[in-house]
Amino acid sequence: MFKNISSFLFLLVFSISNAQVFINELDCDTPSTDDREFIELKSTAPNFPLDGYVLVLYNGTGTNANLNYYVIDLDGLTTDINGIVVIGNNLVSPVPNRSLPDNIFQNGPDGVALYLGSSSDFPNLSVATTANLIDALVYDTNDADATALMTLLGETEQISEGANNSPLSIQRKNDGTYEANTPTPGANNDGTGFIYSGITISTTATQFNEGQAFTITFTTQTAVTDNNLNFNFSLSNSGFNAADFTGSTAVTIPIGSNTFTSTIQLVDDINDEGDEIARIRFGTLPFGYNRVNDNIELRIIDNDFTTSTWGTPLNPTYGVVQSTAPVGYYDSLEGKAGLDLKQAIQDIIANPTVVRAHNYGDIESILKVADQNPLNSNQVWLMYVEQPRSKLDFQETGINTGKWNREHIYPQSRGGFANGTDDTPDGINVWLPTNADDILAGHADAHHLRAEDGPENTSRGNRDYGEYLGPVGTQGSWRGDVARSLFYMAVRYNALSVVNGNPSNTTVGQIGDLALLLQWNQTDPSDDFEMNRNNYIYTWQVNRNPFIDYPSLADYVFGANFGQPWFSTLSNNNFDNSKIVLYPNPMKDNFVISGVSEGTIEIYSTIGQKVFEKNINGEVAIDINLAAGIYLAKITSGNKELVRKIIVQ
Repeated sequence: MFKNISSFLFLLVFSISNAQVFINELDCDTPSTDDREFIELKSTAPNFPLDGYVLVLYNGTGTNANLNYYVIDLDGLTTDINGIVVIGNNLVSPVPNRSLPDNIFQNGPDGVALYLGSSSDFPNLSVATTANLIDALVYDTNDADATALMTLLGETEQISEGANNSPLSIQRKNDGTYEANTPTPGANNDGTGFIYSGITISTTATQFNEGQAFTITFTTQTAVTDNNLNFNFSLSNSGFNAADFTGSTAVTIPIGSNTFTSTIQLVDDINDEGDEIARIRFGTLPFGYNRVNDNIELRIIDNDFTTSTWGTPLNPTYGVVQSTAPVGYYDSLEGKAGLDLKQAIQDIIANPTVVRAHNYGDIESILKVADQNPLNSNQVWLMYVEQPRSKLDFQETGINTGKWNREHIYPQSRGGFANGTDDTPDGINVWLPTNADDILAGHADAHHLRAEDGPENTSRGNRDYGEYLGPVGTQGSWRGDVARSLFYMAVRYNALSVVNGNPSNTTVGQIGDLALLLQWNQTDPSDDFEMNRNNYIYTWQVNRNPFIDYPSLADYVFGANFGQPWFSTLSNNNFDNSKIVLYPNPMKDNFVISGVSEGTIEIYSTIGQKVFEKNINGEVAIDINLAAGIYLAKITSGNKELVRKIIVQ
């Protein structure tokens, strides 16, 4: 592989004080995803330091046309023997000299410019300029020309990469013009120059349990010549360190070979450290080699996870988790009715001398505890899709497939609090006072934020509940949770309300459908999962969702009992359900219920349709003729009620 090395040796020690640097290649749009995009610079002299250079990305259209949206300081970068340096996403291959987050480059018409200067010279939304400009490229994906931006950057031609999701990149030719062609990151566009031998990292799998052994293989594109190839790699990453594995991290590929395999043994300890990510990273490589891939993530599953005594929303339990509301927390509500009752609730949950407002960055930490899967402490429970997901899979880039993120039950745009708080977490001990008029605090009010599957969160958008009924196959275990969250928001903040019907999705301060939400509050009753999250959020915000502690409040504030005095004895939380027995469950054609004196049982489908009703007293055998599925049995006695989930086989 080194037959041409003699013609390049003098370049390794040759340096000059100045060299021409230009934009050599740009891949602004890749098929399906935006995780393989890059920009390549080239200097006319090899091994040229780029200290004092900066790349600036500009909008070409829209309200921010001709203004910058991203700046990349190039200090610390040096071009290679071919005069090339690459800045791009982690999945670009060979690996870029500097990494960028996914989805940075806009598809166009937009521009990128190379300047002498620093990032501080280009504050966000600065107007494009030719001052200290070295080179510029205005580009598109089959879009109209951004003529104003071209003029500001002194360009007379806009270059197209091709249609959206183009597999091509924009490449500079030797005559200084550009063409769209197959991407060549890290190499001269015409195929000349020194050719590196790439090294690839591979493993037998990407997920392992504590205690397992696995192998890592390093493979060069061409067989090693002249001398053995020696380098090191690392596995440590955040909480995963040398105490978590044994095995050598030194690599030797002998002359004539192109592979080396290392065996790693994972340590099986007795501590629940949570699932972790081990990251395979190359150490420094000898001259002539580059990285085909790097930063390979391996998921290490901790088998010491813990479980809770309560159930998931899909298989709920009731009465296991008790409210941690302080004694007397709700005393001021007793006997109040209508708007007075609503105001009394707000006086508690928006009390400016007590309640604390945290920021959006803290929500990730809050949800990892509040929405923890009761069956596995290393997972969160996703609401709409009704399934768990590893806490590790929090969405941190624009790619949301397989990730979970923070779902606003009262949509940001509908609430008027979009981006109202900072995304940098500052912890439970840093907070701001808040009140009922502090609508921006709604951006990070954990009582209406839940862990959710990224694509499903996108699918929900900002629709009303009535327009959005969840993914296909949902069993509705989240519907009551949604209703009680919205009832809370409509009382907590003066600017918000829950209304009948489906107002326009652009309406700020209103969300529907109230009638449906009141129904969901009944058919999907508050369970232990909700009570546990209510208790935990209270430790941060020092307020509670009263509609979880007392679900019947919703009917007195928003529903059929509006105007009637409310007393805590009316709450189904005071129903003595320890004496209520309903068996067998699951059932087929009949079941027995006992422990109820002079009451009724009503059975509802998961969409809220009443399919059965019967008066009961003492122990009663009940015949049913229902299709297989999940139902909710509402048991009423006097002014108290209890809801149980039943399964018909």
